[in-house]
Amino acid sequence: MVTNTDMGTPADLIPGFGVPLVSVEQGAATYADGPEVVAMTRRALAALDLAPDFIRPDEKVVLKPNWVKEHDERHPGPDQWEHVVTHPAVIEGVIRWVAPLLRESGSIIICDAPQTDSSFATLRKYCRLDEMVARCQQDFPGVKIALLDLRPEEWHAVDGVTVSKTELPGDPLGSTHVRLNADSEFVLFHGLGKLYGASYNMAETNERHQEETHEYMLCRTPMDADVLINIPKLKCHKKVGLTCALKNLVGINANKNWLPHHTEGTPDQGGDQFPAATVKAKLEHSLMGKIKKVLFGKHLLSKLFVPLKKVGRLIFGDTQKVVRSGNWHGNDTCWRMVVDLNKCLFYFDGSGAPRTSPRRYLAVVDGIVGGEGNGPMAPDPKACGVIVAGQNPLAVDTVCAGLMGFDWQKVRMLAGAFEVSRKPVSGFGFDDITVRSNDPRWSRALSRFEAADTYHFKPHFGWVNHVERKS
Repeated sequence: MVTNTDMGTPADLIPGFGVPLVSVEQGAATYADGPEVVAMTRRALAALDLAPDFIRPDEKVVLKPNWVKEHDERHPGPDQWEHVVTHPAVIEGVIRWVAPLLRESGSIIICDAPQTDSSFATLRKYCRLDEMVARCQQDFPGVKIALLDLRPEEWHAVDGVTVSKTELPGDPLGSTHVRLNADSEFVLFHGLGKLYGASYNMAETNERHQEETHEYMLCRTPMDADVLINIPKLKCHKKVGLTCALKNLVGINANKNWLPHHTEGTPDQGGDQFPAATVKAKLEHSLMGKIKKVLFGKHLLSKLFVPLKKVGRLIFGDTQKVVRSGNWHGNDTCWRMVVDLNKCLFYFDGSGAPRTSPRRYLAVVDGIVGGEGNGPMAPDPKACGVIVAGQNPLAVDTVCAGLMGFDWQKVRMLAGAFEVSRKPVSGFGFDDITVRSNDPRWSRALSRFEAADTYHFKPHFGWVNHVERKS
């Protein structure tokens, strides 16, 4: 185990570092009974037997849901979000567990940085978030409860093409510049110089990741929290296999273009943008690379490109059916970024300096209705009826993979996280993970889960036959 004399041991800084206990509360697989979902959430937390002072009076507790998009991107509308984002009933369950521990003081901030082309106003409306907050505020008047969109800007897209941008206030506390550098999972990575982030500006992404310089810009509100409670959704993910606790930290970034999502090119070129070096893939890589450079920052010109993109879809195929942009099991880039973000959260404070005191953390996964298939923004609903909770994100995600019917060893993000030596995020192995559940099928060591007792999630099509558990 790696230690650092300036920062103490990982166990000193991550309360859940050596805690492989995960709770799984099984119940109704519907949100129709909101109070029961709230109760399930509180029971899942109670099963963890946390220290009485885990949350203390007058503290700031930050809740980080998964608000990636205001609806299923295939079916825009007010009734197409329950399988895509964290449900407000689960968030409310966490609030009602936290607020009494604050003893009529302190604050609860519910915040996220959704997909840049999402509408936060529409998300609030569809999920009735303001009603949920008002209900909780009335019951706990001494605790300040607030909603916050962390994004510095919102993009307006037409058919996936950004045609304008609106400046937003962003995080009122500003941002935190974390220099992970030699402790990054991108050190000596073969894709340096060809990393693709969140926009056409590849130069910005690669400027932040070169040799032993690896930097991230995070929102300060979650980085300054006394306690951070991560409330992700149980979903498949096109780039890392599944998105739960580890991946949900993408939503605390102040500049998502500092986040490498894939490496440009085909495998024979050292890239993971496409799974095979076909003539069509190489043509698309070359052509789109040139077009993206021309369109960067030119919104009027981008509008003119929209009809051409429709033609390109006919030639190269729809993204919902064709693997591109690193949306497959061979993506060796995105998982490194995810692990790096967790290192930033646990080892650095709100000023970007090494932490000298532990960051108290919980993950509470909304698996009442999950998302299978083409996640994270176009999954199919998967009714499961579970809430998963724990103090360590890797333990929680490995249990989630097991419940989904996935083999954790085939998920680079999980297998890679277990092997980390520089600023590790766990102090245990797979065989140490234990589940405490009201369902006897799961109340055992994770290694003893039976394949027949899983939910058999359908993976994203770029992961089919590569991640499923065989026995």
